[in-house]
Amino acid sequence: MAADLGIKEKDRLKIVESLSKLLADSYTLYLKTHNFHWNVTGPMFQTLHLMFQTQYTELWTSIDLIAERIRSLDAPAPGTYAQFSKLASIRETVGVPKAHDMIKILLEGHEAVTRTARKAFPAAEKGGDQPTMDLLTQRMEVHEKTAWMLRALLEK
Repeated sequence: MAADLGIKEKDRLKIVESLSKLLADSYTLYLKTHNFHWNVTGPMFQTLHLMFQTQYTELWTSIDLIAERIRSLDAPAPGTYAQFSKLASIRETVGVPKAHDMIKILLEGHEAVTRTARKAFPAAEKGGDQPTMDLLTQRMEVHEKTAWMLRALLEK
């Protein structure tokens, strides 16, 4: 039975498409952050190891919220590496970068997720989809704050 949510079909599909990109970027950033958590070394090991753990834990929770929002809009959520690699704007990092480079890479990732969420907002707004607008606002706030904190670590 199709959902009757008060959102036009065309608008709903556009929202789902945008959320699917956000899900893919968020999942890719989650994997990258978890990888860096496992592999960070150097004088800032303890600080970065714990910070990355906090970040990947928050990302893990957000991934579920985004996927469940897609499901609430009566669409299947993408859930394979193949789908994510097609949808994501964030690319995998080859090898194990130095700690300083990990910070820069994650900063770029959080900024990318912020941009993806911001691009999704007009579709949600056009469709009058307040729950998605709320989710996007929350995600932008988290990623902007995380980017600020990562940027601060790069100051000399």
